Amino acid sequence: MGGVTAYDLVAIGRTGVDIYPLQHGVGLEDVSTFQKFLGGSATNVAVAAARHGHRVSLVTRVGGDAFGRYVQQEAQRLGVDPVHITPIEGEQGRVPPTPVTFCEVHPPDDFPLSFYRYPIAPDLLVEPTEAIVEDVRAARVHWSTVTGLSQEPSRATHFALWEARGRTEHTILDLDYRPMFWASADEARAQVSRALDHVSIAVGNREECEVAVGETDPHRAADALLDRGLELAVVKQGPRGVLAATREERVEVAPFPVEVVNGLGAGDAFGGALVHGLLAGWDLRRTIEFANVAGALVAGRLECSTAMPTTDEVRTALQGGS
Repeated sequence: MGGVTAYDLVAIGRTGVDIYPLQHGVGLEDVSTFQKFLGGSATNVAVAAARHGHRVSLVTRVGGDAFGRYVQQEAQRLGVDPVHITPIEGEQGRVPPTPVTFCEVHPPDDFPLSFYRYPIAPDLLVEPTEAIVEDVRAARVHWSTVTGLSQEPSRATHFALWEARGRTEHTILDLDYRPMFWASADEARAQVSRALDHVSIAVGNREECEVAVGETDPHRAADALLDRGLELAVVKQGPRGVLAATREERVEVAPFPVEVVNGLGAGDAFGGALVHGLLAGWDLRRTIEFANVAGALVAGRLECSTAMPTTDEVRTALQGGS
């Protein structure tokens, strides 16, 4: 399927299996039942965009194991073309397994994560095949994350894909900084700084903006990102809403009220909805309001990937429906 018709979105990055407890408000040591879901930030963004009717491909790798097969099958079931979700072949026990992530659920704002991505996550072993390069170059939107810059060969692959695509419209970097994946914040800051020369849009929260450009104040962070040559800077502020800025316009959107169940997938739902608004050609305010509500809806649900709302669900919420 790759290279025949341009995808609306080609995302690259983290994938795996989320293991969520069905008992909330307690530590993992006290949980007795769990449920598995497709997970990983870039994967969730891909699913979210697919839920809005877009043709989506995900570039990632999995272990040659049962969870890897689950990732491939579940991604396809949720509307993501799995052509670039490739397993690492080899003797069991000698290749890295598909990652799993355990979460504790303590609403409204405490969701500790335990990542099992050892000795190296397969999604950090992605290399730029000819088909991947072709699809990234042709995609209407290309989405990548800071996690993908944390190790080789993924880091070199990201830069190779950006070079092949050029700094075109809708080349998006999710500033998704996870300190446990990096040797230091300084190393992350250096790689993000390099990456900003290749993208046209950046999306992140205040802490991630501090890593990227040394600013936590939303307006100063947006200014610093725009000064790097970006066309759009989006600064998520949690309970304070969202700021989005271009050189000509600045939009601030208030938070959408929701009873939080699990806030972990909200940013990815926001990302998929942002992609939808950009592809639809909406104005900046409409796009950010839509993305803001999509994120809030997922915060009110347990899972991430399968919780991504449809366009109609977001519209209904925007109109004040239940």
